[in-house]
Amino acid sequence: MATLLGSESPCAGGKRRHCNSSIVTKFTASKITGQGFSRGTELPGGLLQERDKRAKWQGIPTLLQRLYESSHPNSDLSNAHSFLKVLSSQLSMEAMSFVTEDRKTAQESTFPNTYTFDLFGGVDLLVEILMRPTLTMQKKKNNMNDDLVKDCLSVLYNCCICTEGVTKSLAARDDFVLFLFTLMTNKKTFLQTATLIEDILGVKKEMIHLEGIPNLSGLVQSFDQQQLANFCRILSVTISEPDVGNDDKHTLLAKNAQQKRIASPSRAEVNQVTLLNIPGFIERLCKLATRKVSEATGANFLQELEDWYTWLDNALVLDALMQMATEEAEQSSTESSDESSLATSPLRHRLPQSMKIVHEIMYKVEVLYVLCVLLMGRQRNQVHKMLAEFRLIPGLNNLFDKLIWRKYTATNHVVHGQNENCDCSPEISFKIQFLRLLQSFSDHHENKYLLLNSQELNELSAISMKANIPEVEALVNTDRSLVCDGKKGLLTRLLTVMKREPPDSSFRFWQARAVESFLRGATSYADQMFLLKRGLLEHILFCIIDSGCTSRDVLQSYFDLLGELMKFNIDAFKRFNKYVNTPEKFQTFLTQINSSLVDSNMLVRCIVLSLDRFESQTEDVKVVEVLSECCLLSYMARVENRLTFLFRLINIINVQTLTQENVSCLNTSLVVLMLARRKAKLPFYLNALREKEYAEKYPGFLLNNFHNLLRFWQRHYLNKDKDSTCLENSSCIPFSYWKETVSVLLGSDRTSLCAIASYIDEPFMDLDRDLLED
Repeated sequence: MATLLGSESPCAGGKRRHCNSSIVTKFTASKITGQGFSRGTELPGGLLQERDKRAKWQGIPTLLQRLYESSHPNSDLSNAHSFLKVLSSQLSMEAMSFVTEDRKTAQESTFPNTYTFDLFGGVDLLVEILMRPTLTMQKKKNNMNDDLVKDCLSVLYNCCICTEGVTKSLAARDDFVLFLFTLMTNKKTFLQTATLIEDILGVKKEMIHLEGIPNLSGLVQSFDQQQLANFCRILSVTISEPDVGNDDKHTLLAKNAQQKRIASPSRAEVNQVTLLNIPGFIERLCKLATRKVSEATGANFLQELEDWYTWLDNALVLDALMQMATEEAEQSSTESSDESSLATSPLRHRLPQSMKIVHEIMYKVEVLYVLCVLLMGRQRNQVHKMLAEFRLIPGLNNLFDKLIWRKYTATNHVVHGQNENCDCSPEISFKIQFLRLLQSFSDHHENKYLLLNSQELNELSAISMKANIPEVEALVNTDRSLVCDGKKGLLTRLLTVMKREPPDSSFRFWQARAVESFLRGATSYADQMFLLKRGLLEHILFCIIDSGCTSRDVLQSYFDLLGELMKFNIDAFKRFNKYVNTPEKFQTFLTQINSSLVDSNMLVRCIVLSLDRFESQTEDVKVVEVLSECCLLSYMARVENRLTFLFRLINIINVQTLTQENVSCLNTSLVVLMLARRKAKLPFYLNALREKEYAEKYPGFLLNNFHNLLRFWQRHYLNKDKDSTCLENSSCIPFSYWKETVSVLLGSDRTSLCAIASYIDEPFMDLDRDLLED
């Protein structure tokens, strides 16, 4: 007793008012130092009861003491369960207020009961009770009642969300985390277990090894479809690379240094392989993603859905209600993929239709996220093959009008940025996740043609035949049995809803990214014409010039899409000139481009590359006609305009600020100089940079910076096969010419007219500093 309370106990006189805080203070200290009493059950019951009323502990320390005494090995746990129920009722009210009200930072004053429960060792005691069957050496093990397990898990979860530090302390116990997965084999305790695991893994410092989970394959195969959908919420934490955020660590310089320190493959990549090795896993996810759900009717549906969402912020509440529906129907043992068993539940029919929809939507969000991450991983080709085989794209196409993009519009549409983790409704999250999946699916992969139906594939073939050019090999090799059904393919449906979105809708960003990914890679004239015939170019130009759109994210995505749509396509430039038919429109277009070159430089690159190709095709009458009439090509043909873009592109970046977003500015400036080098005009451009420096009275500031940028370029791209392939495909310039041009520019011979060093006067030369070191 002296260890905790000192020599005077109980307290007397003026010291009495300090006694309660002394207990709390010393308990807190013991948790940190490991010395002294570790839990309230070690204190005399009389002392706890005496101090309880004054400290407003609500009898929690005494109840914990009784719970401890009644939960020893071989004891009748029914008594322990009765004490836990009393504790649970006290803690659940705080947890419910946390879920239904605005979430606050967990602290003692806000949730005193859960704080007291944890302070007096309640969390550790419940962990001990749960894990006891795995620790005992006795042959005859006392199986715990399912209801007791559920209550233990629920109380632990309540403590996690209401008391700071509980989740992290549980996450630090690897034995307990792995043990929790074994509880998922019991359907009656699955929901509480999954919710607790999700919360714990969200704060765990090190990602767990999925292969360390006992019999993971058998566990996953034992799940019904609803359990598997819930399990995807957990998997999303285990297969995604940690997000470094938007700080300095996000720069390419820091990323490259980090990659050198981190062993390859990463734990997330290993976990992805583990999942792919589970028989039937991807097939079941595809069935979940494309599973149909009852349609909602009525003009007030969207508002009803949003009203439910305002208090169903926590998935535990929603899933608990759906579980009640299942249990009432007494069909918890089986569930078909089309939810036929749930459809027979009387309670389920009494639940609002919007709740059924949002339940399915929330699951599909998690499933699509897992599939999207796997599509972007190292096993991409294997995943692509399976997604095609299990007809994910045709299934999503069949859901598009009825679920993904139903034919109504929200009156209070919320605009969100491109952060997929934004705090938005399930309806919005579902649409964004769907678009991200399409983007990942189409990007630089031949399976992109699965987004079309058979008639649309025939249309592509006809376009190629009319233009007297060979069909793209990927189109020829597309398995027609795996493409979309119906009158429209998924890409065409996407174009239709894209045109209906409000100007600043965040969906425009993701829609444009998804369509752009279909065009990325080696430029396909037929793909471009397919989209041009559907009015895509005019729609983009309307958004940029006439719609009043001010969102930089949306404008950037439209600039990028416009670049891919117009690149090397003389018909696209002719259409551009027809739409931009006044000086005022063209000036507005230029103003939008110049307002942020980081956002528009890919379009500038497209124009420069296209102009270069068209100038070599002067035997073609149509090309000559468009070259002479198109205001955009005429503008870029003037060397002073190209130089202005070059000056700005080099000046807005440096090695320390390069990111994945703005490194394209460096590559666009290189494209301008490579094309100049082909025409033996590289010295002219370098000298123009030098004259610009002197005109600004800042000799060396452009060329020194560009020299350092090119040194970084060599280190970054010469070790990244994917990046170099993308550069070659998108520019139609062999990567060998990229490397050669950079080497020439970085040449140390000051007599070379193509070396940057030749254009920097000695007093202003700053090329020896190694700015690329960690």
